[in-house]
Amino acid sequence: MRRTTAFLGLVWAVVCVGGPALAGEGEAKKESPWTDLEIAPGPFKPDWESLKQYQCPDWFRDAKFGIWAHWTAQCVPEDGDWYARGMYEQGSGHYKYHLEHYGHPSKFGFKDICNLWKAEKWEPEKLIQLYKRAGAKYFVALANHHCNFDCWDSKYQEWNSVKVGPHKDIVGTWAEAARRNGLRFGVTVHAARSWDWYDVAHGSDKTGPLAGVPYDGRMTRADGQGQWWEGLDPQNLYCSAVRTPENRQLFVRNWFLRTRDLIDRYHPDLLYFDDTMAPHGEVGLRIFAHYYNASLGRNGGRMEVVLNTKGVLRQFLQCLILDIERGRADRLEGYPWQTDTCIGDWHYRRGIRYASAENVVHQLIDIVSKNGNLLLNIPVRGDGTIDDEEIKILEGIARWMAINSEAIYGTRPWLTYGENARGDRRGMRLGARDIRFTSKGETLYAISLGWPADGRLVIRSLAKVEGATGQITHVTLLGHEGGLTWTHDEQGLTLRLPGERPCEYAVTFKITGQNLRGFNPEAATRSMAQPIGPDAQGRFTLGAGEAEMHGNQVQVERRGDRENIGFWDRADDWVSWTVRFPKAATYEVTAQCAAQAGASELAMEAAGQTLTGQAQQTKSWDEYKPVSLGKLEIKAAGDQVIKLRPREAKTWRALNVTAVTLTPQ
Repeated sequence: MRRTTAFLGLVWAVVCVGGPALAGEGEAKKESPWTDLEIAPGPFKPDWESLKQYQCPDWFRDAKFGIWAHWTAQCVPEDGDWYARGMYEQGSGHYKYHLEHYGHPSKFGFKDICNLWKAEKWEPEKLIQLYKRAGAKYFVALANHHCNFDCWDSKYQEWNSVKVGPHKDIVGTWAEAARRNGLRFGVTVHAARSWDWYDVAHGSDKTGPLAGVPYDGRMTRADGQGQWWEGLDPQNLYCSAVRTPENRQLFVRNWFLRTRDLIDRYHPDLLYFDDTMAPHGEVGLRIFAHYYNASLGRNGGRMEVVLNTKGVLRQFLQCLILDIERGRADRLEGYPWQTDTCIGDWHYRRGIRYASAENVVHQLIDIVSKNGNLLLNIPVRGDGTIDDEEIKILEGIARWMAINSEAIYGTRPWLTYGENARGDRRGMRLGARDIRFTSKGETLYAISLGWPADGRLVIRSLAKVEGATGQITHVTLLGHEGGLTWTHDEQGLTLRLPGERPCEYAVTFKITGQNLRGFNPEAATRSMAQPIGPDAQGRFTLGAGEAEMHGNQVQVERRGDRENIGFWDRADDWVSWTVRFPKAATYEVTAQCAAQAGASELAMEAAGQTLTGQAQQTKSWDEYKPVSLGKLEIKAAGDQVIKLRPREAKTWRALNVTAVTLTPQ
């Protein structure tokens, strides 16, 4: 349980989904201050249960690949990510760069960087056409970052790209170019975090000749007299140096109005939040409901939009599209999801080593095989151009897509996402034995992420199993004009490959036939409740990743290489597994627990029995100790739901559980 990252983890989970009450027991529930924030009429209400009505539109499931321009004034220095914060942190690389190139942040601050952003060489039509050629089916523009500067003609933020800097409607111009070229258009919103992110701008140097001299984050409208920014109030950019609850509430209210304005003005097909669950809790949920209702209203009752956010509890995955930043799912997910990542830094940085076109293609294939989409950022310079290396990468992706795109667009996952799970390990080079699957109707695509040196490839997932495998009738290699020699037996589908590979990076085998064990979307949606079977010794391991979560806070988290059930502070949250027992037997049950918050009593319910045990306090959340829960008697073969829950509220302390083991006696 990540106590050190509570702001982005536990606190946000509590605020967003109704965790432990902030008021003491017995206190009257306070009336919400946000009920006057109007949303579009419709069936969606600002709560998670109502949002479960959402259905992902087919355009997103078919598109698979989008390109993102994470482009703001922070790209002007060409010094990488989070410049607008780092320049106010004395001693940081950004601070040193700023002193050398622009001067001290008490005199020349981020507001002045915004004025330097001119986008003078920006050719949106040319860029969009390049992105389309590279295979993007949707394009996403950054609407605002944590720097709190709006990239459109914002009604509620005077620090915007029409009044300051480029004097252009960046979002509106991107939208027109994307839609003119047949791409869906999206926007990303990051400003919900600006209040805390910008706190450093209100400080000063701690040492040196200007120690104690306030940075420009404390300047006001009055300080602008005779300056280029006369008439603008820096406090509206830097989120008020007066840090009172009342001013924070004004900031949150302003965030709602800006985001609603963005939705209503540009009608984005995709709306992404750089937040965990719902930004600002109830206020974010109001935006979610507004966005969905507005889509229904514009499209004759059809849902045509996609909403992305991060850290979504599994029980709410149907409410929106989960986004995983710079990461990927490690399994086939039943609900559509998205990875957002970048070939370099999010904001343009000179001299950085980019990810290769091969790396991008491999990520795309792996993500699509697991029911996901890839949103790829191509960093843009402050002047609106991309560099030659970025163009080279995009052209490489375009060449691969020209041959293999039918195995990507419009596909759905197969029964399994692939072979050779070692390829999921970060940094490990993938090769010919790493195979990923997609499907389209009666067609199965097997994509090999390399080319075997011996010219022979065996797809073991297609091993003949009587009554289950189906019949393969035809196999071709995309991009190769001739036929292939192949055999199909109990070892799998064995392919003899031609002398030359048809393309770089990865090759696609198109397999047709009857009853090739096609993908069942409904079953995959219930994947976290699928029965768990025994290992070769008859033992069951009920891992955190296979558990189904029940409650508002408990969730699966990853610490290093280990998954655990964490954020389990609430005594009314519980978890379950579905287990398939092959025969009657008695099992010794043990749970691996970390209990830094103190001893906690567990209860396990299964087959009409209740087993109990006490987890003793451990030294850290990474120290797991076995807790004996006793013996479980299974009287007949079949499926059983095993529930793990707190024994009672008064004996419950926060607990992490990494696995429950059932060992036959």
